[in-house]
Amino acid sequence: MDSIVRGATGQQPQDRPDDPAQPVRARRVFYIPGYDPIHPRRYRELYRKESAVQAEISAYQISIQAQATGSKGQGQRPYGWQVTAEIDGAQVQTEFSVLVWSDIVRDSMDASIAGTYLQLARTTWIYIASGTLRRLMRLRKGPVIAALYPVGMLLVQALLALLLLWACGAAWAAAIALLIDQPPWYALLPGWGGGALAAAVLLRWFKKQDGKFFAYYLMHDYAYSAASRGENPAELEARIAAFKQEIAAALAAGDIEELLVVGHSSGAHVGVSVLADLIRDGLPDTCPEIGFLTLGQVVPMVSFLPRASRLRRDLQYLSQRDEIAWIDVSAPGDGCAFALCDPVAVSGVAPADKRWPLVFSAAFTQTLSPARWAELRWRFFRLHFQYLCAFDLPGDYDYFRITAGAQTLRQRYRTRQASASRIDVPVSKYTSVSPE
Repeated sequence: MDSIVRGATGQQPQDRPDDPAQPVRARRVFYIPGYDPIHPRRYRELYRKESAVQAEISAYQISIQAQATGSKGQGQRPYGWQVTAEIDGAQVQTEFSVLVWSDIVRDSMDASIAGTYLQLARTTWIYIASGTLRRLMRLRKGPVIAALYPVGMLLVQALLALLLLWACGAAWAAAIALLIDQPPWYALLPGWGGGALAAAVLLRWFKKQDGKFFAYYLMHDYAYSAASRGENPAELEARIAAFKQEIAAALAAGDIEELLVVGHSSGAHVGVSVLADLIRDGLPDTCPEIGFLTLGQVVPMVSFLPRASRLRRDLQYLSQRDEIAWIDVSAPGDGCAFALCDPVAVSGVAPADKRWPLVFSAAFTQTLSPARWAELRWRFFRLHFQYLCAFDLPGDYDYFRITAGAQTLRQRYRTRQASASRIDVPVSKYTSVSPE
C-alpha cells in the first residue's frame, strides 16, 4: 500500500446555484440490487424490518405498505412499496421501486459443475493475464480475498472429490488383492468406477450446500463480467435501457421533489450507466432533484478489465455532471466492497473538472455497538448489506433518513467532507473510454 497516495484534503461537493431549500414531501426511489438471484420482496421485507428498528432507535415514525399495481392500460410499475414517514417533524411520502435484473443473474448461474470449473479457469486467467488482479490488490485486500475465495473453495472441493476417488479405488484394489494374488486390470474397474460415482455425488452435495459455502455463487458473479472482459453483455445493456426508461417516466411525471437512485454492490456500476444514459438523452425542463447513492460498490472489479470502456466512459461523464448529487458510502469493515476507493479516480478516468462522487465511510466500528460489531464482524456477506440496515449509533449516514426524510441527498451532504483516508489516485492499467 505504500505506492498508493490517499487524498489528504477533504473533497466537498459544490452546490448548484439553484439548489432548492424546500423540504421533500414526495420522493421516488429506484433501488438497483447487486448480483442477486433472489426475488425483490427480500428487499421490501428487509426495509420493513430494519426501518422499524432504526425508527425506534432514532425516535421517528416510519411505515410501509404494498404498492398498488397499475390499472389496465397504465402498465405495471416495477416491484416496490410505499413509505410514509415523519422524521424531524416533516411528513414525507416515498415510493420505492426495485429495478430487477435477478432473472439475468439466475440465467448466468445456470451452469453445470463442469461448466463452473471452466468458468473458474477462464475467469482466473483473465484477471491474472490482463494484470487486473495485481492492480486490484493495490487497493483493498478484502474484496480481492473475497474474489479468490471461490477459486480456493472450489479447488478444495475438487481435491476432496479426487481423494475420495483414490480412496475408493485403493480400497477396492486392496480387497481384490486379498482374494486374487495378481488381479487383472479389469478387476479393478469397479473400484475406480465406484470412486468416480462417489466423487460426483460429493461434488453435487457441495453444490447443493452452496447456500452455506457461497463458492458457486461468487464464482458466477465474478465470471459474469469477466467473460466479456468488462463489456456489458447484450442482455444487461437491454436491461439498462429499460431501467433508464422507467426513471425517465418518473421524472416526467413531475409529482416529486427528489428522485433517488440507490445502487448496491454490483448495482452501483449498473446505476452509473443508467444515469449517464439518462442525462445524455436530456432531462425534462422541469426536473426534480436527482440523487445517486452508491453503497458497498465493487466498481473496480469491472472497470479495471480491458474492455470496460463503456463503464469507464460513464464514470468519467457522471463525475462531471451538475444535474446529480452522487454520494458513495462504504466501510473498511465490509470485506466485500472496495471501501473508500473513489471509483472514478482509481479507474484512471477522473477529469480535471471532476465533482463526484463524494466518498465517505459508514464507519461500522463506530456506528454499530461493540456487541453488535462483535456479532457481525466475521459475517462478511451480512456486513455487505449493513448499509441497508439499522445502526445502533447512527452518525451522518442513516439509510432511512436518506430515503424517507425531508432532505434531498444534495442538501443532506452539502457540507460533508470526503474521508481523508480514501484512495483517489489512478490505479487501473486500462483507461480507454468508448466514444460518445
